Amino acid sequence: MITGFAAALAMFAIGPSPAAATQPQPWQMNLPEGVTPVMESIVGFHNFLLWVIAAISLFVLVLLVYALVRFSAKAHPLPSKTTHNSVVEIAWTVVPILILIAIAIPSFRLLYLQRDYPEADFTIKATGSQWFWSYEYPDHGDIAFDSLLKPDADLEPGEPRLLAVDAPMVVPVNATVSLIVTGNDVIHSWTVPVFGEKIDAVPGRLNQAWFRAETEGVYYGNCVELCGKDHAFMPIEVRVVSQAEFEEWVETTAAQGVGPATRMLTERMRARGLLAAN
Repeated sequence: MITGFAAALAMFAIGPSPAAATQPQPWQMNLPEGVTPVMESIVGFHNFLLWVIAAISLFVLVLLVYALVRFSAKAHPLPSKTTHNSVVEIAWTVVPILILIAIAIPSFRLLYLQRDYPEADFTIKATGSQWFWSYEYPDHGDIAFDSLLKPDADLEPGEPRLLAVDAPMVVPVNATVSLIVTGNDVIHSWTVPVFGEKIDAVPGRLNQAWFRAETEGVYYGNCVELCGKDHAFMPIEVRVVSQAEFEEWVETTAAQGVGPATRMLTERMRARGLLAAN
């Protein structure tokens, strides 16, 4: 018991390793740390709403306690016959309107940020199928590959079960990526929480999203649209690397295939502490 408590305190003191920073942690009470401008804005908006909700809840609690004490039968044996109070009626109409305006302004800014697509450095097309993802890099020699869940027997040290894939998406850090998403059979949903991205993959339709990862590392997501019996086994893995490593990955993938390029990146990211070693 003491050992576990000490370990929890140590975790809060030193924080998670870079490789695990975006994974759920024991005793975690907040959203994962965002690595894109969109997710950072989502976290900020979420924290702002928590303060608003807390203030409203506290105010209502104070009013309830005041009413219970001030107007109890013992303290107020003769009930008031007041039916209208213009000041109170104006206040409980105007104040909620002001609160909603204060919430709406950052909400609209966030929505605009999500859907105002900046000029992209390159495009990736993600296609959802039962039950895996396929990626195409049309701006890099038509690189295309399937990304499937890694079986437990093939997991390397530090790779999370049910999240690691055999061929992850690879992007350079600080690059603006235009993501085109579609479905091959049924509706899927490409979702990476730390990117603040969730976009449906609909058959016969091209949906668009964008992200710019500002921190190198390995980030995971899932299909979050119920798409069949193996819906839970359709993970997403994105590796954010330096520009030089990305260019080398593109060259290796084009020449030898995605397998050797993935193994090369795995060893280099593990050596740099971006992928857990155990």
